Amino acid sequence: MASTSRTRTQSSGRARRGVPAARHTRHPKPAARAKHPKGAASVGKPRVPMPRLAEPMWALTLDVEKDRWDKSRGFRKIQVARPRLDPKNPLDASAVILKVKYTGFCGSDAGIWFRTSFKAMIHDSLKAEGKTTRVIGHEVLGEVAEIGPVARAHYGLKEGDLCAAESHIVCGRCHQCLIGQRHVCTDERIIGISRDGGFAEYVKLPATVLWRTDPKKIRLEVAAIQEPFGNAVHASTAVDLRGKSVAMFGCGAIGQFTIMIAKALGASKIIGIDPNPVNAELAKKLGADEVVKFDIHDDKRNGWKAYPEIVERVVKFSGIDGVDVAMEMAGYNSSVNNAIQSVRRGGDVVLFGLKSGDFMIQDFQRVIVKGINIQSVIGRRLFETWEITKNLLESRENGIQDRIWNVMLNKGKDTIVDIADFVPEEFEKKIGTHPKLIIRW
Repeated sequence: MASTSRTRTQSSGRARRGVPAARHTRHPKPAARAKHPKGAASVGKPRVPMPRLAEPMWALTLDVEKDRWDKSRGFRKIQVARPRLDPKNPLDASAVILKVKYTGFCGSDAGIWFRTSFKAMIHDSLKAEGKTTRVIGHEVLGEVAEIGPVARAHYGLKEGDLCAAESHIVCGRCHQCLIGQRHVCTDERIIGISRDGGFAEYVKLPATVLWRTDPKKIRLEVAAIQEPFGNAVHASTAVDLRGKSVAMFGCGAIGQFTIMIAKALGASKIIGIDPNPVNAELAKKLGADEVVKFDIHDDKRNGWKAYPEIVERVVKFSGIDGVDVAMEMAGYNSSVNNAIQSVRRGGDVVLFGLKSGDFMIQDFQRVIVKGINIQSVIGRRLFETWEITKNLLESRENGIQDRIWNVMLNKGKDTIVDIADFVPEEFEKKIGTHPKLIIRW
């Protein structure tokens, strides 16, 4: 799904009053099932089979009844019923059960954690399902554990296949799906938001969203974040970057991915802009030629406007009247205006950052008079973007996979969290410290 690049720390979210998620408990050993002695049934009465109890699994969830949206934060680590394929459900014939190995935690998940994003989508979908608890998580990597007959015969999947998952489950029937624009399906469901997701030991998914992954070519921890990496690929391929100067407004995880991809696709030089010094430093390490760190203006009346000092730095960096391509990855009103004000005549602005509410465009006539092209990007193009993602990550020449592991993921130090060790308070501290976290199941 579209993942918001976070350019600010989570200190404001952590300061809110509220009920935190349930505290961590160690995985208990499953209780032994009671054995029924032979001949226990009454003579002359038919044997009545005992109802089968749903097999439990661990998951990170949001309970909309227990966790009031405006008075809580975090996820609950609880046991829920493991999903199964129902032979009576025709849709399950083309579905699979993935045994999850890793799931990535992204800006969208942080939006749910701090209760700033996706409230309506979660509440409405749960109401339609007659449930109160949603399993969160959409950046999934796992092995096929169970498989429906159609998924096996038509898609060639088999037990043990390692697969990542596209997070948008599309209908295949609407106008957009039929003309090849499945990434903007009118009846999509998003894993971990409008249906149960991958912060769990197992997840049920349609075979149509699975993407086979070769663990010999992509290490598992990196393979787990192909979905958000695909967001950056989509943004980077919205316009031709060959030989172009690029400004990256917002250097969170998606912005950092995009810096590496833009370099690999031939961008001549890149400048990164971010108020977070950690993000700015990482942007430099990942390939930005120059970075701009700045203080956020405390101006409630004019805070939506472009920052003149940033625009001046970016224009000077370009060597002409602005950069060829301005990529807005943060989603703040001022950042959008920074991007528009910093691009050259006839240049391109790519909008990816996402925030709700109304935005104001500063000096709107400039967009038209100077022939500026604006392109918005959401999600990934199915499966064109995934194919490019695969090629970029499998290539050893561009060094992208190594930089993701060594720099962004810090070789796994403090960025890989075992679900058995999950403690909400400790995990929340990591959210504001690292651009990317991965949960190991």
